[in-house]
Amino acid sequence: MANKPIEKVHIELKDTPYDILIGKGLLEQAGQILKDFFPKARFGIITDSNVAKYQLPRLTKSLKEAGLDYSTITIEAGEKSKNITTLAQVVDQILEAKLERSDIILALGGGVVGDLAGFAASIARRGMDFVQLPTSLLAQVDSSVGGKTGINSKHGKNLIGAFHQPKLVIADLDALKTLPERQFTAGYGEMAKYGLIDDEEFFFWLEENHKDIFALSSPLSSAIASSCKAKARFVIADEKEAGVRALLNLGHTFGHALEKITGYSDKLLHGEGVAIGMVLAFEFSVFLGLCNSQDAIRVKRHLQLLGLPTMLSDIKDTQIDIDGLMSAIVQDKKVKRGELTFILTNAIGKSFIEHNVEQDKLIKFLEEKLNS
Repeated sequence: MANKPIEKVHIELKDTPYDILIGKGLLEQAGQILKDFFPKARFGIITDSNVAKYQLPRLTKSLKEAGLDYSTITIEAGEKSKNITTLAQVVDQILEAKLERSDIILALGGGVVGDLAGFAASIARRGMDFVQLPTSLLAQVDSSVGGKTGINSKHGKNLIGAFHQPKLVIADLDALKTLPERQFTAGYGEMAKYGLIDDEEFFFWLEENHKDIFALSSPLSSAIASSCKAKARFVIADEKEAGVRALLNLGHTFGHALEKITGYSDKLLHGEGVAIGMVLAFEFSVFLGLCNSQDAIRVKRHLQLLGLPTMLSDIKDTQIDIDGLMSAIVQDKKVKRGELTFILTNAIGKSFIEHNVEQDKLIKFLEEKLNS
């Protein structure tokens, strides 16, 4: 390779170890990288209608130059494509392209494409290998790493899916240049999450360097690599989310519920839901007497400074009520035998898993938020 990745993060899983390559111009190098990793494979690219305009030509040119054979499957952009109908269409197109079990699925896009393509790979021909080529900040720092794949149901977000680890992740920083500002900002919410979970220093570093990150200057690659390393620690310790990996869901129980209420639409992007959810998690922790209110205020102010929503009232044109929120929350994947589980916190960088959260207290807290 003419230009080596700026960063390489290794995910040392027992059965499925893989690398995350982070750098500029990696889509131009992808053909040779993939040829080196999978010398005899054909490739099935799964992307969306937005990414196809900007990033697909870069990838296909690279594949052609490396002499690789490929087929392309394009879905409509947006969270609403994460459904069982689109999944069935994608799997059918994989089979129509005569891609074999030993061939490779390439997930070129953001979190929606990565989740959908990864799930399709896990079930097509009883399991195909796949590579993540994340093109959004959210996907580069979170959803492309760790092997969670899936689609949404009318009952809730990501309730249908499988753990299916990629063979490789190629994160091209140049892909972020065409990302809409709102999408980039939403991805920052997931990045900030790692500092709030268990790395106070990283959150403070983000407070100092966020302007350079948004300017796509040198701290960006460090921030993405730090995020991937943070996620890698949890994935290696708990691949199937039986324990400590659940900490990565800070803000997600509230966030997923709000996404469901807004119909998985552009009214609320995933990272925006997580931002509101993290603030609510801190404020709920304050409500329960677990956390200092100054930490909750600090988190809220930082996210607001970057233009992220932080309050229920920030969600426009949506009727939110207690019954709707609670109905969505109790469908969350972290609910076990009817007991509510939340990621709460004692301070910035000191989050923990709290089982059997009392519904009465949660309802009282949400009533206060809705009436404030």
